[in-house]
Amino acid sequence: METHEIHRGRLIDHLQLVVADLEASREFYTAVLAALEIPMGGEAEDYFWADELFVSSSDSAAAQGRLTGRVHLAFQARDAAMVQAFYRAALAHGGKDNGAPGERPYHPGYYAAFVLDPDGNNIEAVFHGPAQRSADSVKVSF
Repeated sequence: METHEIHRGRLIDHLQLVVADLEASREFYTAVLAALEIPMGGEAEDYFWADELFVSSSDSAAAQGRLTGRVHLAFQARDAAMVQAFYRAALAHGGKDNGAPGERPYHPGYYAAFVLDPDGNNIEAVFHGPAQRSADSVKVSF
């Protein structure tokens, strides 16, 4: 397995999804990550990874034989066009609509799209709008 540069100050170091159909997930994530301009990092027979996302089959040594439960994962997008590209790529590669691109009430300028990946995980791409990108902190209510 490849080594990575360690980045301090991030909340999340990495996330692993254990999926039922690795090839369906590989097709889905390759397409949506390309739309978000995130390159694939590497792969083997029982896993693939990109940046801090690691996706493996249930028979992978790291998975311990169990699928992960339903996860909500949100990717940052550079702009609204990138959110729309993510949504189109997801639907064209096995994703199911879970919320078309548009503004959300979470805070002004929150523009997002939601899809379900092949395992039913809620995958989002979000652009926080120009006003939010320059803010030092954002108060968000869920």
